[in-house]
Amino acid sequence: MNEKTRKILNDERLISYHEKWFNEMYTLYRGERKEPFYLNGVYGSAPDPNILYTEPEKWVEQALEDLAKKAYDVISEERFVPLCIQQDPYGVHFIDKIFGAEVVRKTGGWNSFYLKTPIGELKKPDLETNETWLIAKRVAKAFVDFDVSVPLFGLPTIASVLNIAVNLYGQDILIAMIEDPDAARHDLKIINDLLIEIHQWYRAHIPEEQLQPIIAGHRTQPPGHGQICGCTCQLLSPELYEEFIMELDNELLGVYPNGGMIHLCGSHSQLIPHFRNMDKLKSLQVNDRAAEDLELYFDGLREDQVIYFNQCNGITKEKAWQIANEKNRRIILV
Repeated sequence: MNEKTRKILNDERLISYHEKWFNEMYTLYRGERKEPFYLNGVYGSAPDPNILYTEPEKWVEQALEDLAKKAYDVISEERFVPLCIQQDPYGVHFIDKIFGAEVVRKTGGWNSFYLKTPIGELKKPDLETNETWLIAKRVAKAFVDFDVSVPLFGLPTIASVLNIAVNLYGQDILIAMIEDPDAARHDLKIINDLLIEIHQWYRAHIPEEQLQPIIAGHRTQPPGHGQICGCTCQLLSPELYEEFIMELDNELLGVYPNGGMIHLCGSHSQLIPHFRNMDKLKSLQVNDRAAEDLELYFDGLREDQVIYFNQCNGITKEKAWQIANEKNRRIILV
């Protein structure tokens, strides 16, 4: 890394900028901030993103150099613009690949094929020899070795236990919850234990003040919070979610000292009473179809749970702020 990049990415003014906005975010989480809070982060990227898979250290260096070029121009006093690098190996199929699923690039994104092993026989991967995980570790190690204090480090898509189970088995895991619940529980536990182990590894190796979830610049939380992607839980009834998934999601968020966030993008409103009762669930990020149910979330969640809102059909950011203000609820406008 050239010295100019290193100097920018250790600039105390940029560090103070992050600290200032995180302090503002803390006041919102505590229910004290009464003004709108806008969030829109920026990412450094490599010219060829595919080098992530062959030269992960070079990918990190190029992403940091790109971020340094943007850093001073993008920060704002009106909104929080976190400065981030965001790895995303194999997209939402990162964990599937670690479990041995065949993951291929198709129609512009990553896709995976279902496992052929029967549900109930899933085995924990050997992370010490797993090529996909070793690449991710090299990215994290390179980030730490470059010794830069400004950028936030976005995790890959570690997702949620149900997201991964459906990626690995499709609808069969949902059927197994009813027809062979012991087999379903076995595999769900194996998956969640692996997710916990991976989050714990990152917590042990990335400075807490820089560690953020996937989409680090738009799901940014105060340090010490985790995140799960809960897209697939829209497929479950409240009864199935409570019986098979709720405790596992809460346990995964509990890896972090301050709990964390669930990302939702579908029709999940039937689960709001369970989200309310998850003590480790501190915020919900809603976009697309989920964002249309904004008022249902405000009416059903705990007072201390924060909504991260992405504008959707029918509800502008201005309207979302108006609703939040009328109901005296906590919202971050992305």
